[in-house]
Amino acid sequence: MTKRVNTVVVGGGQAGLSVSHDLTRHAIEHTVLEQADRPGDTWRSHRWDSFTLNTPRWQSRVPGVLYNEDDPHGFMPKQEVVAYLEQLASRLPVRTGARVTGILRDKRGDYDVTIDGGETIKARNVVVATGLYQVPKIPKLAHKLPTEINQLHSDTYRNPQQLLPGAVLVVGSAQSGAQIAEELYDSARKVYLATGRAGRTPRRYRGKDANWWFARMGQYDRKVSDLPSPRAKFAGKPHISGTRGGHTINLHQFARDGVTLLGRLAGVEGGIMKLASDLHDNLAAADRAEAEFAMAVDAYVAANGMAVPEESLPVLSDGFEQNILTELDLSAADITNVIWATGYSFDFSMIRLPVTDSDGFPIQTRGVTAFPGLFFVGLPWLHTAKSGLIYGLREDARYVADRIVERRDTTDDGFPTEIVRQNASHAPRQSGATRTWTDRVMTLVWTSALSLMLDSFAGSAAGIHAAAPDNRSHQSDSAIVPIDATPRQR
Repeated sequence: MTKRVNTVVVGGGQAGLSVSHDLTRHAIEHTVLEQADRPGDTWRSHRWDSFTLNTPRWQSRVPGVLYNEDDPHGFMPKQEVVAYLEQLASRLPVRTGARVTGILRDKRGDYDVTIDGGETIKARNVVVATGLYQVPKIPKLAHKLPTEINQLHSDTYRNPQQLLPGAVLVVGSAQSGAQIAEELYDSARKVYLATGRAGRTPRRYRGKDANWWFARMGQYDRKVSDLPSPRAKFAGKPHISGTRGGHTINLHQFARDGVTLLGRLAGVEGGIMKLASDLHDNLAAADRAEAEFAMAVDAYVAANGMAVPEESLPVLSDGFEQNILTELDLSAADITNVIWATGYSFDFSMIRLPVTDSDGFPIQTRGVTAFPGLFFVGLPWLHTAKSGLIYGLREDARYVADRIVERRDTTDDGFPTEIVRQNASHAPRQSGATRTWTDRVMTLVWTSALSLMLDSFAGSAAGIHAAAPDNRSHQSDSAIVPIDATPRQR
C-alpha cells in the first residue's frame, strides 16, 4: 500500500534537517529520507580525519541546535558537526537507509517518491536537499596512470597513513587540495601539487577573521543577479583553513616548505604527466585575489571610519622561483600516490520533470520551482551568496517551510506555474553604475576567486541517487586542463 504524507524531504544532511526543523515547528506532517545509515553522513564518511570547518562557529549554527558558545570564533572539527546533526536528527522524523530513485508528479499535482527497492510515498510537497557534492569527479585520464599508482579522490582520503610509501601528487589546489597537500607535507611526505586558479583569502586581516569582514560588508547577502555569469556559482573555493585555530594557506609558503608546484595537468603518456605552463599565472591569480580582498576591506574601513589596526599582509614569492615543469616522470619522482581533489558532479535526473537549466542546475526562485510543491534547499547561490553555507540555512529553510505552510490548506490546479526563473541563468545583472567604488572592488574579489566562500557546505547528503552518465562538475577551478568547457545540454 502506498504511504501518504504531506511532505517528503530528500536528504538528511544539514539542509534537509533544517527544513524538517521548521516543518516540525509548524506541525507539518513529513518524513526525511536519507540514503545512509545515519544522518549527516557526508561529514562522517566523506571527509578526511582532520577536516575542520572553515567558517567560525558563529557562522556554522544549524537551525534547531543548541550550541556551546564558549568559542564562537573557533572552528568545529567534523566530529563536532556530526554530533550536532545527530542531536538535531534525534528529534525529527528521519528515515535512514532510504535512497530515493525517482520523483514523479501525477495528474492531480501530487508527487510519487520512489525509494530503492520499489516502495513509493505519495506527497503533496517534495523538498530536494541533496546538495551539489554528490559524486566524486575523477578525470578520464586517470585510467592512463600506471596500475601500481595508488589513486584516491579527496572524498575517500582519510589520513597520510593510508597511502603507500613514497611521494604524493595532489591534483587540484582549491580548498580540499590545498588543505590535504598541507597535511601531507606536514607529515614529512614529499608532495607535488598541480594547481588551478583558486584564489587566496587571508584567515585574518586588520584584527578580524575574513568571514567577519565578508559578513560586515554584506557580501553574503549578494543575490544571484550579482554574478557575472551563470557558471560563476560553480567557482572553486579559495585557499583558507580552519585547522590549528584557523590559518592562511599560501602556495608560496608551500614552495618554501618543499612542495613542488605544477601547472594544470594536461595529459598522461606512459607514466609521464603532461603539464600546462601556467603555474606562475595560477600563483599570480591567488596573489591578486588576496590583494583585492585587502583593498576592499581597506576601502570599507576608510568609508565607515572604523577604528581597526593597520596591517600589511606578508608578501611571498617562493613559488615564482620554482621552474615551470611541462612533464613529470612519476617513477623518477617516486610518486606512488595520486589524490584527485577535482571536485564533484551533481545530477538531478531522479526528478522526472524539466526542472534544470543547461548546466543541470535547478531552475528556481529562492528554492521554489515552477512545479507547485517542488522545492530545493542547500544549494550554492540558491538565493544569496550564503545559501550553500550552514550560515544561510536558517533563511532558506524557513522560506521554503513557509511556502509549504501556505499550501497546507490551499489547492492548486496540478499544472506548473509560470514562475519567473530567477536563478543565475535568468536573472538580470545589477548595473555597475549604481555601485560605489567599494562595491566594485568587492565584485572583482567575489567573481575572481571568492564567489563560493569556504567549505563544501552544500553537500547535504552525498550520493542520494545513482549518477547519470553525463554528470556535471561544478568545480571550475580544475587543475585539469579543460578540453571542452562548453556546458552540455540535457
